Amino acid sequence: MTAVEDRPATPAEAPRRRPNPLLALLRNSWRQLTSMRTALVLLFLLAVAAIPGSVLPQRGVNPEDVRDFYTANPELAPVLDRVGAFEAFSSAWFSAIYLLLFTSLIGCITPRLRDHVRALRARPPAVPKRLERLPQHAVVPASEGGAAAVAETLRRRRWRVAVRGDEVSAEKGYLKETGNLIFHTSMVLVLVGVALGSWYGWHGNRLLVAGADQVFCNTRQQYAEAKLGPRVGDDLPRFCMQLDEFDAQFLPNGQASSFNAKVTVDEDGGAPRQAEFSVNSPLRLDGANVYLLGHGYVPLIRYTDRFGRTQTSAVPFLTTGDIGLTGEGLAAFPDANVDPETGERNPDLQVAFSGLYLPTAPQQPPFVRSEHPTEQNPLLDLVGYRGNLGLDAGIPGSVYQLDKRQLRNGRLTEIGAKQLRIGESWTLDDGTTVEFVGTERYIVLSVRHDPGTMLLLVSSIGLVLGLMGSLFVRRRRVFVRLLPAGPGDPDGGSPTGGSSLVEVAGLPRTEHPGFAAEFAQLVAAIGAGERTGDAGTDPGTPARAREGAE
Repeated sequence: MTAVEDRPATPAEAPRRRPNPLLALLRNSWRQLTSMRTALVLLFLLAVAAIPGSVLPQRGVNPEDVRDFYTANPELAPVLDRVGAFEAFSSAWFSAIYLLLFTSLIGCITPRLRDHVRALRARPPAVPKRLERLPQHAVVPASEGGAAAVAETLRRRRWRVAVRGDEVSAEKGYLKETGNLIFHTSMVLVLVGVALGSWYGWHGNRLLVAGADQVFCNTRQQYAEAKLGPRVGDDLPRFCMQLDEFDAQFLPNGQASSFNAKVTVDEDGGAPRQAEFSVNSPLRLDGANVYLLGHGYVPLIRYTDRFGRTQTSAVPFLTTGDIGLTGEGLAAFPDANVDPETGERNPDLQVAFSGLYLPTAPQQPPFVRSEHPTEQNPLLDLVGYRGNLGLDAGIPGSVYQLDKRQLRNGRLTEIGAKQLRIGESWTLDDGTTVEFVGTERYIVLSVRHDPGTMLLLVSSIGLVLGLMGSLFVRRRRVFVRLLPAGPGDPDGGSPTGGSSLVEVAGLPRTEHPGFAAEFAQLVAAIGAGERTGDAGTDPGTPARAREGAE
């Protein structure tokens, strides 16, 4: 019978839990998203995604250009519109990149900020045992005062110092990581500022004609084009504005030298006040800023119909873009020729005049372009039309251009053309007259409110300062060890009881071409002004150390 040995029972090992694949996927995805490489890729994608918004017309900025693009590209425009190319900065794909970049930067900055704060509170590391292995190394005679004197020398040069007995550790260049964090934090603030402006900001453009009967009040309906953020309601800041005078100065060659608009502003709850603003100096109101974008002329055209009723058109003539401020426009009189006895209006007797206004017309024809933006020889070239202007059809159209469809279908006919100077009149074939009375000035206003402007300014300054700190500051360390006097030392130690030799080593944390010169200066200061090359007098200093000291 075989004896069975009693063996101690081993406890059964607990089965290992298999990691949850979903949690592992989420954890790995978060690490990948918050890496600096991903942040750089997303920043590049955001720049690429902004290209359509810079190249293609945008509805929020100029809807007329979008309509013109549809007309010029009838097949391509619907495709681009389906992917949001005409509203690039509010499209789903741009917002997705924007939010991913925002999340990536926050996830990247947070742990780095925590580690940097911990590093700032920690003492410099202890002195290594083998200092001769560091890139910079020297042994020099010690100055009086021992480790305390060495620490004071380093502190005067703005080093963070830790003294441990006869060893001194010093570190410098924390501003590099601080600047890096400021730079990336400023990028996050830029994104926040843009988001605030997009959500809570608004802007609108408006032509404002001089005169008491052309007062503009800040309501959405009075803007030619406006865009309000999704978090902005219709309750805009309450103010009204009247253009009193506009002064424009030009050089002899027609180039502008200065603009100045004088207005009367009536803000909600206050008395009317006078104000002035120019191109580079906007008018700042409570809750909005008013910017001057352009200017032009308003020909005053007076029409007297067959019943003797007089009407005056004060519609701005939009500039064609030339330096002489040549303007094109339309003076429409849809309520002309109304029978005073019956009060009935014949839609086929409506009148309109499309024209070209030249502030300084040439002395000889053709009169198609102004020679100077000031009114030195004003001329108004009119073409008259009679018939149905198509304004009663309810179809949206421009008040500055004639509806060409009415000409093509024969409901509107041309009745003649005439060039008028100020004060001249034109008698039409039916006995009615049109007179060129004079001109007024108009300005183009852009009224804006952007709550993220100040945040963008602060973050932009932070971007520059953080980038400078990140690029120009270098992280480096210096270690000092006081060596005991050797048997060959004739002094047998310093008079103060300290060591007679000091071993110094330096380590740049990043590539720093100027660190060798800085280290040599530190060694000279620590060694009581001795040249770092004197380290070679110590027979125990290896050749590599002597070369590093030199």
